[in-house]
Formats: sequence, C-alpha cells, structure tokens
Amino acid sequence: MSKGLRLSEKWFNRGLWLVAFVFAWFLMGLGQTLIRDLPHVEQQYNLDNFIDQQAAQPLKDKIKESQRLRSETTDALDQAQLKLNTRASDYAAARATFDNWLATRGATQQASQDDELVTRSKTLDNLKSLQRQAENEVEALRQKDLDSSQNENQVQTQLNILEDAARVKLDEVQRKQEIRVFLYRLALTLPLLLLAGWLFAKKRKTPYWPFVWGFIIFAAFAFFVELVPYLPSYGGYIRYIVGIVLTVVIGRQAIISLNNYLEKQKLAEQLPESERRETLSYDTALARLAKNVCPGCERGVDLKDVANDFCPHCGIGLHDYCKKCEARKSAFVKFCHKCGAGAIS
Repeated sequence: MSKGLRLSEKWFNRGLWLVAFVFAWFLMGLGQTLIRDLPHVEQQYNLDNFIDQQAAQPLKDKIKESQRLRSETTDALDQAQLKLNTRASDYAAARATFDNWLATRGATQQASQDDELVTRSKTLDNLKSLQRQAENEVEALRQKDLDSSQNENQVQTQLNILEDAARVKLDEVQRKQEIRVFLYRLALTLPLLLLAGWLFAKKRKTPYWPFVWGFIIFAAFAFFVELVPYLPSYGGYIRYIVGIVLTVVIGRQAIISLNNYLEKQKLAEQLPESERRETLSYDTALARLAKNVCPGCERGVDLKDVANDFCPHCGIGLHDYCKKCEARKSAFVKFCHKCGAGAIS
C-alpha cells in the first residue's frame, strides 16, 4: 500500500501513528492508575481481624514475657559461663603449681613441709569448690532457659491453633475480596474492549483513525494486561478453564470468518471482471500487487512474467496496454507510466 502513497502522505501517516501511540500511552497511564487504586475501595484485612483476641492476647503476653526472661537468662548465662571459665583456669593453674610443689617435696622428704601441704591442699579444695559452684550456677541457668523455652513452645502451639483458625477465615474473606476486585476491573475493562471492537469495525477508516487505534491499543492493554493477571486462579483451574473457553470461542469465530471469507471469494470470482474491479479500491489493489498477489483472489502470481496479463487463478486482468502508446502497464494504475495518458478501463 505504501507504494501508492505520496511522499508527504507517508510521513503524515507515520506522524498520525505516533499520535495514536502517544494517545494510547496516556490512556494506559490513566487506566493503570485507576486499576491500581481499585483495591483501595475494599477494606484491608489481616490475621488480627479474625483471631479470638480474648484468648490470643494472654498467650501473646506470655510469649512476650517468656522471651524477655529468656533474654535475661541468656545474659546471665553468658556471665556465669565467663565466671566458670575463670575459676576453671584458676583451679587448673593452682593444680599445676601444687603438682610441681608436691614433686619437689617428694624429692626432699622434708617433714617440716607437712603443714604447708595441708594448707596448699585446702586452697586447692577451695578453688575446686568455687569451680563447682560456678558449674552449678551455669547448669541452673541452662535449666531455667530450657524450661522457659519449652513453656514458650507450648504457649506458641496454643497460639498457632488460634491463628490457623483465623487464617482460614482470612483466606475466605480475601478470596471473596479478590473476586469482587476482579469484577470491578472486569466492569471497567470489558466495556472498553467492546467499544474498541465497535470502533475497529466501524470507525478505523474515518479521518480520526489515530484516536480510534489509540483507544483500541489502550483497551487491549487494559483487558489483557491489567485484567487477565488478576483473574482468580483457585489452583489454576479458573485460569485454565477461562483460557480453554476463550480459545474455543476465538477459534470458532476464526473458523467461521475464514469460511465466510472463502465463500465470499468464491462468489466474487464468479462475477464479471468489471463488477469485481468496482469492489477493489485503488490503494487495496496496489497493496496486493506490492505483495505479488492477485488483487482479485489474493493468490500468488509472478508479476514479473511478461506473459502474465491475467491471473491464472481467477482470470482478472493484471496488465493491459495503453491506448495511446501501447505500452504494457498494470491494469490497476490510473495513468500510463510511459506517456502519462489516462487509463481507460
């Protein structure tokens, strides 16, 4: 089709397509803003809206208190463990010193050192006693932490039961809310898609076609991008079923349209050539010729073959001869390319 257009007309058409896309872009921006704000018309729910607060709040308080106590116990346990490590080191050092002294005394066999032996043994016993006290303190704190942890787990289990029951109610409400929001979107986008279909069928060839195509692009985007992803899934069943239904509906319509087109072509090919030419616009004929197809039946033909003056499929004339200069030319052009004389049908 572009080969039959004037140069300025080509650029004007490109500019108008740019207008169509810019118009569609602004419409899509407005539509996205509106679609994004639709969920705000519904109240936002969370787990706290459905849980039994009278039963759950004391459990939450117990868990919070248990966590506080465990934090304090952990800090105290760290201090106790540090003290135990220190006393264990003190005892180990004292024990090593005592063992060395005892070895020396065994070598000298001095009875005067018996009192010192008793003193050193008492000191070592005291250090061992202190180490054992620190060990007891650590063990007590660990037992306290274990008891707190087990108690917290029991309370958490009770709270989980309440939360699970509340989560079932929350999921049910959210599913219903999801369907309502989807219906809001559908109520907004479906009329746009239907209007776009009507514009495509009736108005796409009017002087205001850039706005028509811009609206069509916007409506298709709003329906297939802003609506379809929010289709409730229910584990995939709804989306697959809707996909199957849409495929069957669209496929059936495509088959009907194809059969109607073929029947229309068969009837058209039975008409006299003069009537068939009247149904072809100048631009349509040039567009089909540019694709090396017959303007009448749309089957492929070799237009470069000088012997192809008529379509071998439907018999419509493809080339004729100028009445003035007798040059061979396309049968669909308005003027002879050689002498400029007007074409005579």
